[in-house]
Amino acid sequence: MKAKRATIVTFVLSVIGVSGASGTPAGFAPSMGLAQDAGQSAVARRIGAIKAITGNAITLAPDSGPEVAVTVQPNARLLRIAPGAKDLTNATPIQLQDLQAGDRVRVRGQATPDGASIAALEVIVISHSDLEARHAMERQDWQKRGLGGLVSAVDASTGTVTISVTSLGGKKEIAVHTSNTTVFRRYAPDSVKFDDAKPSSLQEIRPGDQLRARGARSADGSELTAEEIVTGSFSNIAGTVNSVDASAGTLIVQDLLSKKAVPVKITPESQLHKLPPEMAQRIAARLKGSMPPGTPGAAGSANSNSAPVAASSQSGSAPNNGTNSSGGAMGAGMRPGGTPDLQQMLNRMPALTLADLHKGDAVLIVTTLGSTTGGGTAITLLSGVEPILQAAPSGSQAMMLAPWSLGGAPSGDAGP
Repeated sequence: MKAKRATIVTFVLSVIGVSGASGTPAGFAPSMGLAQDAGQSAVARRIGAIKAITGNAITLAPDSGPEVAVTVQPNARLLRIAPGAKDLTNATPIQLQDLQAGDRVRVRGQATPDGASIAALEVIVISHSDLEARHAMERQDWQKRGLGGLVSAVDASTGTVTISVTSLGGKKEIAVHTSNTTVFRRYAPDSVKFDDAKPSSLQEIRPGDQLRARGARSADGSELTAEEIVTGSFSNIAGTVNSVDASAGTLIVQDLLSKKAVPVKITPESQLHKLPPEMAQRIAARLKGSMPPGTPGAAGSANSNSAPVAASSQSGSAPNNGTNSSGGAMGAGMRPGGTPDLQQMLNRMPALTLADLHKGDAVLIVTTLGSTTGGGTAITLLSGVEPILQAAPSGSQAMMLAPWSLGGAPSGDAGP
């Protein structure tokens, strides 16, 4: 049932799309000596982002723990490095006035006993603009050479993961080959942030996981040699809203599959969008066309509630930018050849707030797994999906969302 559910979610966001940066969160490599110097117990190091800076006083927001007050000493060494640098070989000396809020820094100096402040003797900087430029390049690379799908098999002996990729053209199995140089990361159980993803391994990947990888594709597109892989386990919900508590950032959804009321948390990182009616109708028509004759909601079935819309003539609200393989108009966000640029399509959809949702609204949601005592956190939520749920009233084929709308590098797909 779980795999069936995930297949549905994959189908809808394969049709419309969702998308995260690799490496250490700060961009500082472990080989740069983050550990405390032996025999210098009073020397401390902190990594984080500059929250505010006035003169030589820095308010540092570390990657974990409370804020730290940093006073840059007159004799302190200040160096700028490029994102991802593993040592200081190519570091460039800078002046204190070059530091800006948003820069990533590693400070080293004498700390007070409570660790609340540091007299910095060294500040290593990765500028915010350099980080943004690198993240932009990574997002472009994920879009050009990345793909995502549902894990169907893992062969540890050959280091191969088989994923099922669903698109407008149908479903395709792709073999993702790994090596000892492949970087593995895995999302935290209740986080929608890519920066919270932890180092992982091939052994942690299981059938049913969502996987995204980037690397070199074979000529026929059936294989990919992965440089980086990101995986996670997510829950998929197709149903109607029971209640909304905008002040608490929560909603209750009646799940069509489990027949249970499911609590869902909404955070600032959650992506909420409304599917345009034309797109919802097109997806519903395609969904019904993919179901066996006689299936409730299938094309030609007496139980079908929504009229099919011709995908070739209904191009939606976005301007056309080409034609697909069948000669029909291709909506914005579609790549030549008919494969959708998923993240671009999602980004063009109207954004929602929790207050925009009301009881009875039909929604498709991808959430984190959550805990045994609380619901998951929404990664992506789509409303305006009534035609889709009418086409698949059981909810088992309506879930076409994928969870990759997270911040950071993975963004879009190269297509199957």
